[in-house]
Order: sequence, then C-alpha cells, then structure tokens
Amino acid sequence: MDDVQQLTGTIADLARTIGVGIVSADIMDARVIFGALMGGINGALVAWVRIPSIVVTLATMVALRDGLCHLAGSHLLDPATGEYTLPYLDRLLGERAVAVVRLAHRDQGLIVSPGNPLGLTDTRDLTRAGVRYVNRQRGAGTRVLLDHQLRLQGLSADAVDGYEREEHTHLAVAAAVAAGRADAGLGIMAAARAFGLDFVPVTREPYDLVVTADALDSPLLAPLWALLHSDRFRAEVEDLGGYATAEMGQRIR
Repeated sequence: MDDVQQLTGTIADLARTIGVGIVSADIMDARVIFGALMGGINGALVAWVRIPSIVVTLATMVALRDGLCHLAGSHLLDPATGEYTLPYLDRLLGERAVAVVRLAHRDQGLIVSPGNPLGLTDTRDLTRAGVRYVNRQRGAGTRVLLDHQLRLQGLSADAVDGYEREEHTHLAVAAAVAAGRADAGLGIMAAARAFGLDFVPVTREPYDLVVTADALDSPLLAPLWALLHSDRFRAEVEDLGGYATAEMGQRIR
C-alpha cells in the first residue's frame, strides 16, 4: 500500500487533465488500456496506470476512494454474501458516489500442466498429498476466492502445500506451473492458454469497473465507453479465452 501512496502526486497531477484508471492483473486489462489510449475522441485521452505487484483489487478501490483515479477494476468477492464488488462499496468508499459498469464475466479455475496429470477436479484436490500449489498475494481477488472455496468445503489453508508461495499476476502463476515449480494455481483461463496449459473451471465471476459519479459522463471516459460497445473489441476479448462479454458496458449500479 505504501507504493500506491507514493504515487499520489504523480497520479493526482495526471488526473487534473486526463482520465485515470487503475487496474490490477487481469490479461483483459491490456486490451482495454490499448483500446482506450488509441480511441481518443475529440482530443480526450484516458490514461491507465498499471502498478505491477502492488495494485491488487483491494488497493484499486482504496485508490478510487482517495481520489487517485476516476475508475478502478474490481472482482472482489464478499464471502459473507457470495456477491461481487457491490458489498464493498459502502465499506471501502463510504459516502463517495460511484457507479458500477460491467466489463465482462471471466472463468477462474485451476491452471495445471497439459493433460492434467494429477487429475485435479476442483479446489478440494489441492489438499491432496503431493500436490504443490502456487497462490496469489494477499489482497488479490483470486486469493479471496480460494479462501472462500476452502471454507465452503470445510478445508484449512494449512492443508494446501504452497499456500504461502505467492505470485503477483495470473501470468506469473501460469509461468510457475509451466516451469514445474508448482502443480496448480488458481487463475484465469487466458493465462493458462498463454502458456499452453490446461484449465479446470472453478467458477465464473463478474469483472466490473467502479467509476466516480462525476467522471461517468465526462468526455474523458467517452472513448472507453465507446470501446466497450464495440463488437470488434468484444470479439477480441472473447478470443483471449474464458471471457463472456454479453453484459459488457451495462451499468450495474
């Protein structure tokens, strides 16, 4: 979190003249960043800031609360309700007025070696003897999802060999499996495909954009909203694998 705070001055300066969004580790973000930067309308520009290894889903919401950005990507699961993102808004943002726009649904699952040699079928199998797991870091939505799954199954994180072994992106998790340093990691299908690995689906979750109310109808973000309604862009996102775009661009709140 300290690294996020150190960026206050830089991002605040940018925000005075251009729209700023902070995203986390999803592969799809790269497509959104590129499309928004290339799709400026009437001179408006949306600048996206990626902060490797530090900005995880919780931190993006904190950055939004503190005025460091106009929008933030979120796939935060609330274990108490089973809902995503919305339960966190009042908790993290207080009275700050925001809107929520659906970006996509994405498949989360176990990234495993080609052919799934250990025959893993769900997160319950991560507690089997001899299965080496690679986790995401604290604060990552994917780690929250794993903890939620283990609780539902009555399992302890202590029973997972490698629970404390952390990587900071979906691609890094996939790379660890591809290199043989782990047998499985929870992540998105697109990361598995990028390394030629197999994928065992666990859940499909919404990935949303939380937007400050004053920025929602601003010309600064117009290129982004146009992008999300582009058939070509939707097709490119779905080609990544594991994404559904039927609700892309719809306002959820």
